[in-house]
Amino acid sequence: MNALVAKKIKGLRKQKSLSQEQVADYLNISQSTYARIENGESNSWVSYIDSISKLFDLQPEELLMQDNVTISHNKGKSTNAYIINQLSEKLIAQYEENLKLKEGIIVDLKKRLSKYE
Repeated sequence: MNALVAKKIKGLRKQKSLSQEQVADYLNISQSTYARIENGESNSWVSYIDSISKLFDLQPEELLMQDNVTISHNKGKSTNAYIINQLSEKLIAQYEENLKLKEGIIVDLKKRLSKYE
């Protein structure tokens, strides 16, 4: 997750033609701390997610999205609802896939355990 957020933050910073120092000043942190966030070496971005979102004019959840879908502030509610539905469906599919994997692991562990009983 750090790498994903780091890449997005770095790209957003460059789009706005800001230096690391300028963003660090805005966040009230040192430039080296910000550099670690931007390089994916630190998860402290979580503490600054609201400030980062305000600086780059986006919703906090947009930093966490893996694809390039963004929630537009300028379009109608129906567009936002459609995008959110798409994301919800993806999350549900991932959750269901993880549940299947978990069930398979449980079955395997029960088989192994029965050998020792």
